[in-house]
Amino acid sequence: MAIDLRNERRTGVGGNGFRKAFRTFAAAAALGAFVSAYGATPPYPQSTVITGVTWDFGSQQRLAPGSDMWPITWASDGNLYTIWGDGGGFGGTNNLGRVSTGIARIGGTPPTLTTTNINGGVASASPPTWACSNCGKSDAVLSVGGVLYASFNAQTGGSSPVHRLMWSNDLGKSWQYSSWQYPDSAYPAVIPGSFLNFGQDYHGAPDNYVYMYSQYLSLPFADGATSIWLTRAPKDRLLDRGAYQVFTGLDRSGNPTWSTGTANAKPVFTDSNGVDWQQAVYDPGLGRYLLTVVHGEKNANGWNGDGSWGIFDAPHPWGPWTTVAYYDRWIDSTPKFSFSIPQKWMSPDGTKFVLVFSGTGPYDSWNTISGTFLLSPQTAPPPAPTGVKLQISP
Repeated sequence: MAIDLRNERRTGVGGNGFRKAFRTFAAAAALGAFVSAYGATPPYPQSTVITGVTWDFGSQQRLAPGSDMWPITWASDGNLYTIWGDGGGFGGTNNLGRVSTGIARIGGTPPTLTTTNINGGVASASPPTWACSNCGKSDAVLSVGGVLYASFNAQTGGSSPVHRLMWSNDLGKSWQYSSWQYPDSAYPAVIPGSFLNFGQDYHGAPDNYVYMYSQYLSLPFADGATSIWLTRAPKDRLLDRGAYQVFTGLDRSGNPTWSTGTANAKPVFTDSNGVDWQQAVYDPGLGRYLLTVVHGEKNANGWNGDGSWGIFDAPHPWGPWTTVAYYDRWIDSTPKFSFSIPQKWMSPDGTKFVLVFSGTGPYDSWNTISGTFLLSPQTAPPPAPTGVKLQISP
């Protein structure tokens, strides 16, 4: 169904509290009055390429109330595919069409989208793969070689929940699971908390590898992580458990080194304020890798839950990282997470983008907002000449 989200905003689908929070934050920012809630220090110096972000708070959109998470990837058919948890997906609510995990297809560009629930949810094109109300979640999805891959947490409880790789050869209508899980005692690889996304169906990747980020390195899992680790595998061997390698640092020439074990693993990102819910994408217009990471205070469930997060950039998937923006309680203190920037919705010069995110309370839904990266004078494109007459050759 085609949806003009501007009409939805006027009719109040977005929720009064949600719109009020954006208006309050936007007004404070416009007056220069927004002050860090607790003054957390960014873990890395300011980027010399991207000096900041401006947000168009009037562009905020909300759909699918009650469905959260929404990691997203650009697939071979030209559409975006996204995974939600605990709701009915597009057209649904927290109860209407509710599934533990659902897959949706998104066409168009905000504010006008065409949304279809592919697997689970209201008016789903296929019956849900997960036939129970609490079958697990996925916060990592990637399209490569015409196949959708996702990291699936079965949420079995305890200190070592079962994570498996799942994949779909028919763009989300049906899914298969790996017979192996990760990490385990025989194969302690990093669990993908996110895939590094590139262009359509992984177009534009610099090599033959798929890269994955996670704050988990070994068993048992522990809350309060402060580092992110990097794993890779050849894009045509993602189903081969033995093909996965963990980043172990840089050699004397500055080249990355890798290992099939975690004994010598080195983090690629560290923040003493905490790390969680990371998502990554390559910005081809700026030639920078972008990493979004939640940080901040812990809530009762043990994870970062006060609306604080940051955007970081680097020349390589492993860094070195610099800070684009670092927010304490962005908009308000309500938890927000899974901040994704689909490459499909970036402008050709890489400066304009659409952010997809989720959270709790009014943000327990599909949320988007438009943003613009501010560039340093050294990296900004030169202004177009004015008053210049061009000599045209015959």
